[in-house]
Amino acid sequence: MTSELIGLTAAQLAARLTAGEVSAREAVDAHLDRIVATDGVVADGDLWPAEPADQRSDDQIHAFLQVRAEAARAHADDIDRRRAAGQKLGPLAGVPLALKDVITMRGAPTTCGSKMLEGWVPPYDATVTELLHDADVVVLGKTNMDEFAMGSSTENSAYGDTRNPWDLDRVPGGSSGGSAAAVAALQAPLSIGTDTGGSIRQPAALTGLVGAKPTYGTVSRRGLVAFASSLDQAGPFARTVEDAAMLQTVIQHHDPRDSTSVSESPPDLLATLRDGVEGLRIGVVTELQGEGYEPGVAETFQAALARYESLGAEIVEVSLPHAPYGLPAYYLIAPSECSSNLARFDGVRYGQRVDAATAEEMNAATRSAGFGPEVKRRIMIGTHALSSGYFDAYYLQASKVRTLIARDFAAAFEQADVLVSPTSPSVAFGLGTKTADPIAMYLNDVATVPASLAGNPALSLPAGLAAAPDAPDSALPVGLQIMAPLLRDDLMYRAAWAFEQDLGFTPMPAGARAVEVAQ
Repeated sequence: MTSELIGLTAAQLAARLTAGEVSAREAVDAHLDRIVATDGVVADGDLWPAEPADQRSDDQIHAFLQVRAEAARAHADDIDRRRAAGQKLGPLAGVPLALKDVITMRGAPTTCGSKMLEGWVPPYDATVTELLHDADVVVLGKTNMDEFAMGSSTENSAYGDTRNPWDLDRVPGGSSGGSAAAVAALQAPLSIGTDTGGSIRQPAALTGLVGAKPTYGTVSRRGLVAFASSLDQAGPFARTVEDAAMLQTVIQHHDPRDSTSVSESPPDLLATLRDGVEGLRIGVVTELQGEGYEPGVAETFQAALARYESLGAEIVEVSLPHAPYGLPAYYLIAPSECSSNLARFDGVRYGQRVDAATAEEMNAATRSAGFGPEVKRRIMIGTHALSSGYFDAYYLQASKVRTLIARDFAAAFEQADVLVSPTSPSVAFGLGTKTADPIAMYLNDVATVPASLAGNPALSLPAGLAAAPDAPDSALPVGLQIMAPLLRDDLMYRAAWAFEQDLGFTPMPAGARAVEVAQ
């Protein structure tokens, strides 16, 4: 039963739960068993903490930072009681989920992958957490991430690296690598990540998943610990397009407690999901392909375009002329907002505190000890960009570029219904291969950043498998990115579903180093 349940998609599991063929408790226990077998967590009462980095073996994924076993079981038991009593439950009631550790959950430690917040337990649920609970989705625990969501490999966590289930010597992408790895490794059928410049889409591409960044403002940021407030957005990871659409439907909601929440009603993502792409204009972005993309990625992308054409879509070439400036603009805007947002971690109100003789010395000592190298790098970049004499030259100019990119998207959507590109310029790369070169790491976001700056919805889904340049015999996932107009997330999912169905397979980790499905 365990092997069968963990291999089901969320929609399949939900159907069996609704039909009474399996209980929510059985589903939760099956996934908890899977986590124990593959993730390096220590079963200890309600909260199962991850083993310290120096005690984990190389065959552990380390997707989770904490597993809330008893709380998840209690929630599952309550769902089973209410279902047996004939109460009407939501379509995902009883389905397990993994939650990125940047989203608050009452009573659960929230570290953001940082020593700065080690031991902090928030007194409230994020709006996303509330919506999940109201829908009776069962949260198994909190997942590992790049510290304060800053990174593209989940190697910046203060609590150790997360490994890619396709090849445990490779990264799962970041910053939501723990959430992606948990779903890819069958530890949960669904998870929530956050995307600031590609932190859902890039891990989805590298782990063979569907991952979506909704239209900015359609998912509440209340309770999402801020990195860059004008960019951060929570979204779903899943193994199928339908599962991702179902989960996004749960969490997209206007929230008057979030000043950036849009008041327009989000589209029904499931109503047109199966409408196909015949007659749809699919725009190929000139600037998001070519030099810098691995040969296997480029070939898989061209095959994806041919597949769309065979399905009756019209392929058109479009331009986002300012997209090449997106990456430098992003790495001024995001660090500037990071510098402002992370100023609250001063050792006074909550989080880590290092005592010193004066308040100023205490503040400096606390921030030096609490933040990791990448966070410090971005704080310094942002502080410089916002400083007197440099604001106009850096932050203001980058904001102008952002406006131009948004205009480029608006113009492109006059020529095409959706836009496509590779999600990541590479397949999953080796652990430690880019950590010494920040620019090489930042270039992983080259295709995902433009949609983030414009606020448009964007999704990555598996397009096929390709070999890594350093391993010619490997077969690793390649992601296809689909971008849609503002508040047209439904169109993005529709185009993704048609491609997925025609492709006809759901990538699953395989090979000597990959995690096998438990028997």
